[in-house]
Amino acid sequence: MADKELVNPPFGPLQGVRILSSGSLIAGPFGAELAAEMGAEVIQVERVGTGDRGWRQFGPMLPARAGLDPVSTTWAQERRNVFCVTLDPSLPRGREIFLKLAARAEIWIENSKARTWDKWGLDDATVWALNPQLVITHVSGFGQTGDPEFLKRPSYDYIGQAMGGIMDQTGFPDPHPPTRGAPWLGDYITALFSLWSSLAGLTYARATGKGQAIDLAQYEAIHRLLGGTMIEYFERGIIRERLGNKARDFQPGDTFQCRDGWIVIAALAGEPYDNILRTLGLDPADDRWQRARTQPDSPDGIEFDRRLRDWLRPLSVEHAVPTLNAMKVASSPVLNARAMAEHPQYGARGVHVQWDDEVSGPIRGIGVIPRFSQTPGGIFRGSVPVGHDNHRVYRDLLGLGDAEIQQLQREHII
Repeated sequence: MADKELVNPPFGPLQGVRILSSGSLIAGPFGAELAAEMGAEVIQVERVGTGDRGWRQFGPMLPARAGLDPVSTTWAQERRNVFCVTLDPSLPRGREIFLKLAARAEIWIENSKARTWDKWGLDDATVWALNPQLVITHVSGFGQTGDPEFLKRPSYDYIGQAMGGIMDQTGFPDPHPPTRGAPWLGDYITALFSLWSSLAGLTYARATGKGQAIDLAQYEAIHRLLGGTMIEYFERGIIRERLGNKARDFQPGDTFQCRDGWIVIAALAGEPYDNILRTLGLDPADDRWQRARTQPDSPDGIEFDRRLRDWLRPLSVEHAVPTLNAMKVASSPVLNARAMAEHPQYGARGVHVQWDDEVSGPIRGIGVIPRFSQTPGGIFRGSVPVGHDNHRVYRDLLGLGDAEIQQLQREHII
């Protein structure tokens, strides 16, 4: 008997892809949810009784419909289109049910400490014996192999950002402390790596019939985004230092204060930079001002920066940004939530949309990104309560009877 499609009608570029997600918080489940927005069928396994308590209740909270527990704003944004079931895979019957789910999936994304699932008899070899094409993506803080001391350690966003090296480059110079990228940038980076690598593995599995395991360490995903940092160290002995918002190799590239707020400016070589010079009453043909562009810390570079800041300080943001853009200088206000909600470009592209959340009712948030011209993604439902899809998945997909499902609930297996 063919599996029943849980997503009906199908949509998006990933329609027909079934992903089993068994992680909590962000690094694995967010990647899976992005796939759900593109039409993949995502089954999210949560803890029996409480669900993903950390992320469901990571405030601020939304009011809930009668009889339902409130959920966080982040949960409502990041668990759309996902089928949520509860299951305890550490119990023998729970293990059997999990294997049935894995046998019907193409991708399994799990995030936990290394070898957690092995303890429950759900190691890769056991799962592949039932589904040799399955792509298994292991997301963990420190990887599945390496120093045993690290493999047993917990890791969260802060830890990954610190160990991966991005925190040491984020923030202002000493004596100011290093700064994390918000909100939970390290986890979100890891989630994106988990999704693209899973889909890459799926491409190979569909072509060859062979699944494989993907070992994704959070700190390594973060570390991969450091550009030339490590080549600079290995080849030249350079250790990058925190510079705040300032670009390292050119100016202007920084945040600047206007009369009523902050803006950012990035002007590379050529006409944009020369236009700024003319506006400041400086001669673009003067070598000292051309050197100032690539030598921000030189006396001329410091003088250019001072003059630009003096020119901007009395201007309003509303005046400064259009003036700079008219000079072909890239510039933007630093926007908060209110400003983004009211911004004409956000509005023109329909970035913010409304959908019906199963817990909280009609809510408004960020729509589906990016946009596909032929197979667009979509939102067919919002987030759901704990165990909301137990009957739908276990009965319709696995073929369990109502009486058996009720017995599994009484025994706290689901």
